[in-house]
Amino acid sequence: MRAFAVLLTSMSFLVSAPAALAQTSGAADPADPQQSSKKSGKKETTTSSGAASYGVDPDAPPRVFVAGTIAKRMANWYAAAPAAAPAAVQEAVFAANEIVGMPYRYGGGHASFEDTGYDCSSTVSYALHGGGLLDAPMPSGSFMTWAAKGKGRWITTYANGGHMWVNIAGLRLDTSAAGEPVSSGKGPRWRKNLRGGSGFVKRHPRGL
Repeated sequence: MRAFAVLLTSMSFLVSAPAALAQTSGAADPADPQQSSKKSGKKETTTSSGAASYGVDPDAPPRVFVAGTIAKRMANWYAAAPAAAPAAVQEAVFAANEIVGMPYRYGGGHASFEDTGYDCSSTVSYALHGGGLLDAPMPSGSFMTWAAKGKGRWITTYANGGHMWVNIAGLRLDTSAAGEPVSSGKGPRWRKNLRGGSGFVKRHPRGL
């Protein structure tokens, strides 16, 4: 009789051991979604809007591509990046989309890339930074000696002491509506047309 009792005790231990082992070893409990998430290997980040996400910003503009080498201005003010362009060019387009439609503010976007308004040079700086081509915002005067001389294959900045803009893959990013047949408003915008560069110094990122 005593041997039978010992056998029952041993069987009870074998049944309960896996559950106890799971708790002591730190294994994830499938019934605990919070614990499962912590073990998923995903790194929690903070988006530019301040919202927490796992590598995805739900408020980011859509990343749209268009065939060929020329960027396309879309009806919603955003631009589609050319599929045949280098990755740095595509990322510069998508970065600019993040601030398109925001108000013009003199000095805005210079203390930090993240701001509530942008002027001409900080708009260009933001786009170039998104493409990995600029580490910190610069004023228009500094762009007059930036990078390489002349027009680039993919990106060209136009700058003087008072204003600047950039052409990226054949599309103009400018805070001024100068030359537009119908004004798109003041502030960071993809404009409907290019504009003459008389009186502006042309520069481009090396290799682009």
